[in-house]
Amino acid sequence: MQPGDNLVQNPPEIIRDSDTLFRYYNQLSDSTVVCTRIRLKIGEEHLLTDLTERGITLIPSATAQLASRSKVFQARLFSDYMLPGTCAIYDTHTLLNTISLYQKQAIGQVVLKRERKNGGQGVHLFPHIEDIYNQVIGGAFDLPFVVQPFKPDSRDIRVILLDDYLEAYERRNDYNFRKNLHCGGQSIPFSLSKKQITFCRKIMTRGRFSYAHIDLLLSEKKECWMTEINLRGGLRGAKITGETYRKKIESIHEQLLLNRRKRTSQKKKRETPL
Repeated sequence: MQPGDNLVQNPPEIIRDSDTLFRYYNQLSDSTVVCTRIRLKIGEEHLLTDLTERGITLIPSATAQLASRSKVFQARLFSDYMLPGTCAIYDTHTLLNTISLYQKQAIGQVVLKRERKNGGQGVHLFPHIEDIYNQVIGGAFDLPFVVQPFKPDSRDIRVILLDDYLEAYERRNDYNFRKNLHCGGQSIPFSLSKKQITFCRKIMTRGRFSYAHIDLLLSEKKECWMTEINLRGGLRGAKITGETYRKKIESIHEQLLLNRRKRTSQKKKRETPL
């Protein structure tokens, strides 16, 4: 036996960083808990499926981690909470079907959201969905991506939910349809209604998010839709400090670990013969 072999055969019960996870990856068992947002390269997302199939507990959940990385997955997962007409486009056939749908509903301006682009840099406005088709055929955009109708005069609300901590603020930009603060927008505190808070909680339950940054779109008619969700996001414009934010995340992770230990202990008691 070479030095270190015993460590390879016996990985830690709780793994808290990606380097340790991949060091012991093939030795993990269903008693392992991976308590960290896993650092994945593009194309490595399938590892989340492997981990869950092997019974390994992920904190945050695999669904939340994947949704945080993919706007297209969000469009499929949260379609009931998004602006009607929001579509995940995987190929030109899907795009052509969506063109017909938009034409039937007389939808004019449309927004394209590119996969893995954040801070407003992957959001594009077009006068008509046919323009997107022409750009895709010309090779200007890679598939997949998300398309949705453009909703002018809407309000952009960022919500931060960390267990008992709740903060919301509106992002405004009078000179750019991209409201992101990275694109020159300004933040203004916003008071969520009970209905809007419940709406956010339902979204988190659907995506198995224990905490989240949620972007909401509010129409002039007070309609509310989700535009994006993430486990983490920029804190520019937020009142919470980076250090407090970090401690809140750590506290949530520790509580989830404690809850898991309690469930495991109760299960063992039930299975132990009298």
